[in-house]
Amino acid sequence: MSKPRILTGDTPTGRLHLGHWVGSLENRVAMQAAYDCYFIIANVHAFTAPSRLENPGEVRQSVMDITLDYLAAGIDPTVSTIFVQSEIPAIAELTFLFAMLIPFNRLMRNPTLKDEIRDKGLGENYSFGFPMYAVGQCADILAFRPALVPVGEDQLPHLELCREVGRRFDQLFCKVDPHTQDKDYVKAGGVFPVIEAKLGRVRRLVGTGAPSAETGQLLKMSKSLNNSIFLSDDPDAVKKKVMGMYTDPNRKRATDPGETDAEKNPLWAYHETFNPDTAWVSEYQAKYKAGGVGDVEVKRKLVEVLVALIEPMRQRRLEFEKDMGAVLNVLKQGTAKANVVAEETLYMAKEAMGQGYWRRELRGL
Repeated sequence: MSKPRILTGDTPTGRLHLGHWVGSLENRVAMQAAYDCYFIIANVHAFTAPSRLENPGEVRQSVMDITLDYLAAGIDPTVSTIFVQSEIPAIAELTFLFAMLIPFNRLMRNPTLKDEIRDKGLGENYSFGFPMYAVGQCADILAFRPALVPVGEDQLPHLELCREVGRRFDQLFCKVDPHTQDKDYVKAGGVFPVIEAKLGRVRRLVGTGAPSAETGQLLKMSKSLNNSIFLSDDPDAVKKKVMGMYTDPNRKRATDPGETDAEKNPLWAYHETFNPDTAWVSEYQAKYKAGGVGDVEVKRKLVEVLVALIEPMRQRRLEFEKDMGAVLNVLKQGTAKANVVAEETLYMAKEAMGQGYWRRELRGL
């Protein structure tokens, strides 16, 4: 590779929002020149939710929505590779192989899985595919042997599992010494790198809604919680959401000592994240805490800030929507390119396992 590779992506559960932007998407846009970028739309993982399993058309629409959001945000398909997970057979095969390397009790200790089970009220009523998707994420990533994976903080447990799988495979089948430093696994003969995460500048953007009644903490921005501002929202929608957003009645600043992301007043968390006028933010935070300015004035300023960020993306999205055939072709061409890399990885893995009988060639794209 002439440039180091990155792999990241999204599960198609709807349009992308500001949390996606600061969590990973802006990093992806910025990294395109220096990295060989692969962006997966993980449509198979979307079916872990029963509601989407029963409505597959929604998943397909979400695939197209995310592709539009990528293009509108600045992902350049002539430089980066956008592809559909279900059309990469090597990922499914690697998922099965990796499942043999992960004890089930280790999988179920994954805190992200446990949080999802709790937050979605699943109890014990979830399919086998629900925990299996954590194994699938390892295959999504390692199929492309990336140097870096830009993600939000909530995905770090999944990445740690991926790191464990890479080490385990290389030690077992490539005879890499367990004492090898993570950065040297491939140099030592391993197939898979021990991948590294690249976090966004905001690890956990809170949503616009009130704190959880159970924990008292603000919830992260999420489509399913109806507390999101989307990258495709028009100015009226942005204004309505901002003017109706929760603010802390105690007028805490986002910079109070010891305050965690989940405790911040979202009004100031958003200003600190998105408002480029840092002098205004500092001045008005002090006024706000002293009672010299109210929520409405500060929210109006935030509307201006967010519209300035989102509206150019929305306008670009409207242009791309005029030719959905071209958008679908972006996915087709990206998927063909991604299959070349994933097939190479699968062959390397099979060779290491003594199961590399011959190379196969995918046809039909």
